Amino acid sequence: MTIETYLQALPHGITLSCRACGERGQPVLMFLHGFPEAAFVWDFMLEFFSRPENGGYHCVAPNLRGFEQSSAPTEVSAYRTKHLVQDIAALIAIETSGGQLAALVAHDWGGAVAWNLANQLPHLMRQLVIINSPHPGTFLRELKNNPAQQTASAYMNFLIRPDAEKLLAQDDYHRLWEFLTHSQDGTQAPAWLTEEVKAQYRAVWAAGLTGGCNLYRASPLRTPRPEDSAAAAIDLPLAMLRVSLPTLVIWGMKDIALPPALIDGLDQHVEHLTLEPIADATHWIVHEQPQRVAQSIAAFLTK
Repeated sequence: MTIETYLQALPHGITLSCRACGERGQPVLMFLHGFPEAAFVWDFMLEFFSRPENGGYHCVAPNLRGFEQSSAPTEVSAYRTKHLVQDIAALIAIETSGGQLAALVAHDWGGAVAWNLANQLPHLMRQLVIINSPHPGTFLRELKNNPAQQTASAYMNFLIRPDAEKLLAQDDYHRLWEFLTHSQDGTQAPAWLTEEVKAQYRAVWAAGLTGGCNLYRASPLRTPRPEDSAAAAIDLPLAMLRVSLPTLVIWGMKDIALPPALIDGLDQHVEHLTLEPIADATHWIVHEQPQRVAQSIAAFLTK
């Protein structure tokens, strides 16, 4: 199967650059990326699930607004989750011809969009798959009460600095490589981070980092500071947290930024939860163990 790329204009004036694979007219799987990634991280999944023996789905991975060639509004407020939800809801309507996704699969910031979409517009999908992306209820709880999570999320306060993009781009993006490798000198780079993959990342980052940083600037879900109450000032009603869809949560248990405490109590918010912790995986499990992730999703889709 060949991956195609295209620009999809949405009715409300935003254009999303998309990657897709598989026959149009088949049930649709949609994949949402996080930061500092882009839609290309799903290429293995697009090809895997488009094959007839794996369901023969039409697979679509959009770049979120502000990433790659997607529209990049200048106002920080344009990156609030409600606007990203609007983007993906409109894209679903186009890709399914007004129907329903077989499933929405999301990682990291894509998961923030997916959790909200599943809560607000559950009719747009049959199933939900979340990969290392905290549910807003457990994330808010941990940001408010757990010093370990507050420390783990402190990087968010770096990403909201007005000079964050400039600093991230310095020295061949060395800070961004640290996010991916957990190594300041790069000597511990994981096997999946090949020169080919690095080139894909550089191309995305060179297109602009402001959209990704604006996701953090627009969100109050970050570690409180004396000059910024952030998460400490927020209370979310239970109605905004409930997810009634059948949901698979895959969690790499070695995630440094999003520790396993975030999946504690998840069943209080997710009515039909299948939880799959993976002990030997980090936040970048989609890169590290794509075959294992694909097999877990495939098994879930047959339920």
